[in-house]
Amino acid sequence: MIWVAFLVMALVATAFALFPIFRTDTAAVVRSDAVPAVLADQLEEVRRDLDRGLISAAEAKAAELEIKKRILSVVRRTTSEEHGPGAGGGRAGAILAALFVPLMAFGYYTVNGAPDVPALAFGERAPERAEEARIVDLAQQLHDRLQNDPNGGASEGWMLLGQTYMRMQRFEDAVRAFETVADRSDATSATWSMLAEALIGANAGTVVPRAEAAIERALEIDAMNPAATFYAALAESQGGDDAKAYDLLTTRLTEANGYAAWMDSYVARINRLAQATGKPRVAVSDYASEAPRGPSAADVAAARDMSEDDRADFIRSMVDRLASRLEAEPDDLDGWMRLGNAYKVLNERKNAIEAYSRAQELLEAAAQDDPRRQIVEKALRDLQG
Repeated sequence: MIWVAFLVMALVATAFALFPIFRTDTAAVVRSDAVPAVLADQLEEVRRDLDRGLISAAEAKAAELEIKKRILSVVRRTTSEEHGPGAGGGRAGAILAALFVPLMAFGYYTVNGAPDVPALAFGERAPERAEEARIVDLAQQLHDRLQNDPNGGASEGWMLLGQTYMRMQRFEDAVRAFETVADRSDATSATWSMLAEALIGANAGTVVPRAEAAIERALEIDAMNPAATFYAALAESQGGDDAKAYDLLTTRLTEANGYAAWMDSYVARINRLAQATGKPRVAVSDYASEAPRGPSAADVAAARDMSEDDRADFIRSMVDRLASRLEAEPDDLDGWMRLGNAYKVLNERKNAIEAYSRAQELLEAAAQDDPRRQIVEKALRDLQG
């Protein structure tokens, strides 16, 4: 009976292998996850540091350029691998392989198969392992240099080390790095809020008393620190007071002076709390005249230094990054509108319609006089007409 099951599975596997070969739709598949997540996280971290005032605009631009060059390098390498010689392979070879492999596997199992034979170790992808190893090595070098500095190491160096550990999810190490700076006289509000973030990460997302103390200290130094307010609201929510958490976040949004990147996270969190409390949903446009529809000024400046091909790849990576974020935060109405506009500029009509349609669904809960209704409806008419 078991051999009948094996035969059925082999036939099914063969059918799956042959089906794409005979399809008329042969559009190439592009791996959207080719860029290592750590590089995208580094780019986001640089922008957050700039928003928090931890680094200057010049430092942010230099760091972003370096990270983007690495992203583009990986994108081009991945594209080359996917579309280079041998990618097509030919139908005849594929058909032969689809038929031959099950037969070969059957013969091999008959001779050598045994349930108690240990499995071979899964070979991890070498490029990603090399990148991870390089980051680990750089972090260790920075740690050793700071640790061996007779003056205790520069505060900026310890902050950079802590942020690197955060991206590596080595939260306990990040806590130690941030605490080194927190004990100094030059500790800023951002130092304490980042320490709070590390403590929360080290405790599986729970705002423990040490994290609460760090949040309070951050707000004492700067009551307008958006990260500290965000984690203060998280503490209230975990304590059972979602209504107070909602009020903390919405109050901070009303105090914002124009659009800032952190507002998107606030809105996403507020709308989750609105669902639990029955309070009204909000949008970025309720607190800022207009959220940026495309890249930041730093991104535009960086793009000017790129070749035409590099610029196209860079824009594509940014759009893909926004699309990935929206899958994780599907309630971001303004984000879907920006994505729809980006696809429209790229002449990707189908994707633009899908993005604007998602925005239209979210607008069902918005006020009837919300101006975004007209913007989305007009965009869909233009795209579908």
